[in-house]
Amino acid sequence: MKKKYDAVVKTGSYTNQAGETKGRFENVGSVMEGDNGLFMILKATFNPAGARQEGKDSIIVSFYEPKSDGQSPHQEAKQNAYQPQPELDDTIPF
Repeated sequence: MKKKYDAVVKTGSYTNQAGETKGRFENVGSVMEGDNGLFMILKATFNPAGARQEGKDSIIVSFYEPKSDGQSPHQEAKQNAYQPQPELDDTIPF
């Protein structure tokens, strides 16, 4: 079996520190090629209802060729979505 594509769904959006609206994506599975043709492996924990957009009754699953280093093309978008929390000061102000 050979992995042909990553299956990716847009799950929302966020605003980065520069004020730009960016998409939030999740890799929900893979399209593989076997002896009998193409087939899709979908994560059992993926709930399509969580990717539904208001006013629409369907979702779009995009297929991207996997990168040679094994990372998804949307890995960068996922990493940019992480906003580190400021460190808390443990000192009591009084």
